[in-house]
Amino acid sequence: MSSLILAHSKRLLATGSSRLLALQGMKQSACSRLYHATAAAAMASPKAIEDTEKFMLNTYARPALVLSHGKGSYVYDTTGREYLDFTAGIAVTALGHSHPEVAAVVADQATKLVHCSNLYHNEWAPTLAQRIVTATTEAYPQGTQGIYAKDDSGARVFFSNSGTEANEGALKFARKYGKHVVAAGQLGKAVSEAVHGDPNLKSGLVSFTGGFHGRSMGALSLTANPKYQKPFTPLIPGAVTARYNSIPEMSAFVDERTCGVIVEPIQGEGGIHAAHVDFMRALRRRCDQVGALLIYDEIQCGLGRSGHLWAHHMLPADCSPDIVTMAKPLANGIPIGAILVSPKVAEIIHTGDHGTTFGGNPLACRVGCTVLDHINTPEFLAHVNEAGEVLERELSGLLAPFIGGVVVEQRGTGLLRGVQLSSDPSRLIELARDRGLLLVAAANNTIRLVPPLNTSFADIKKGAAIIGDCVKQLASEQTTA
Repeated sequence: MSSLILAHSKRLLATGSSRLLALQGMKQSACSRLYHATAAAAMASPKAIEDTEKFMLNTYARPALVLSHGKGSYVYDTTGREYLDFTAGIAVTALGHSHPEVAAVVADQATKLVHCSNLYHNEWAPTLAQRIVTATTEAYPQGTQGIYAKDDSGARVFFSNSGTEANEGALKFARKYGKHVVAAGQLGKAVSEAVHGDPNLKSGLVSFTGGFHGRSMGALSLTANPKYQKPFTPLIPGAVTARYNSIPEMSAFVDERTCGVIVEPIQGEGGIHAAHVDFMRALRRRCDQVGALLIYDEIQCGLGRSGHLWAHHMLPADCSPDIVTMAKPLANGIPIGAILVSPKVAEIIHTGDHGTTFGGNPLACRVGCTVLDHINTPEFLAHVNEAGEVLERELSGLLAPFIGGVVVEQRGTGLLRGVQLSSDPSRLIELARDRGLLLVAAANNTIRLVPPLNTSFADIKKGAAIIGDCVKQLASEQTTA
């Protein structure tokens, strides 16, 4: 590893030196300052990498670059090199990097109150909760069930710190709801006597192939990927996986012992796959038949990423969920997660049933208000849709010669898109990074395209052009191999 760091250091120093020579017209003192700053940054990069290896638990595979700052749709490494960011921190920085209003809110709130725990009220948690509920219901007036049920008490919000925590909370709520259904005698006549007699038996949880719901034990148990699950078995009991978009298989797995079903309306980590309308309608109907909660994991596909406030807003009203989990873009990188629950779920969750130390803190919630106010406008969502169409159109022309060869297909909606390759996408990601474009992989040899939602059309086209160039080189390499 030390030889790699030394080589990386020399390359970075060479980069700094060449930039210095290009600035011969500048005053000597300015050149000197620039050289020393660049050289210092170049030396800092390998040290940061070395310290990562030495002091941090090795759970990530990272390229040999160290990011220092970002602006809009771009990030910069410690040598000053610019990268167009089509990862957005894995669909997190919806408003881009260093957004001026977000930065101003963070700075102002940091001088007032960052954290007070949930021993006390703060002004921003209920404000954000109200805005989430109102924005969700107003954007989908056709909804009549689940979180849209016309009930005087209305939907409610619980705040956490991440998407995984939001899903864990949703699973806990489903488990308690299962007990409630049994205790209230709401099971149908066809339900087995065993379940009638033991409320703990209505505790089954169902997820679907290709889904990703997190790394903690409950969420991991419902993330059906051996790569993630195998090292940590045994998983929690009662968790099963059915085939995504298979109505017969779903109907067999979701039964009277099921308390909750979790599904992504559009899978992100799974390779950018959308649920079929008929599947989601049948799933809603089946959950109603057996008294199970329907949970939509919109952590990646929600909050504008699909071109709608929520991805499930693209579905008919009879597909409405009982719970929606959210996180990633909600505070543009400040850690936050949330669980939006229907009135019938809110009724059975009581004081002490769930909790968090950091969730709902005033800093994250105030930033969340700012981000939601930006996303939840017709103009912003229209931009996401149009930018997605531009990206699809540009890629269609550039990738057409390679369909059936290097490229399998492109798919997606809004600015949640994927390009599936016929082989491991690692080489293409490397080629793109060398050209100044950051990409992230997903399952099934897919490259995930999730730029900031306010990325300009010009930068969308620039990113597409780089991808097209990389695909062309990849095809050439495979031909000559």
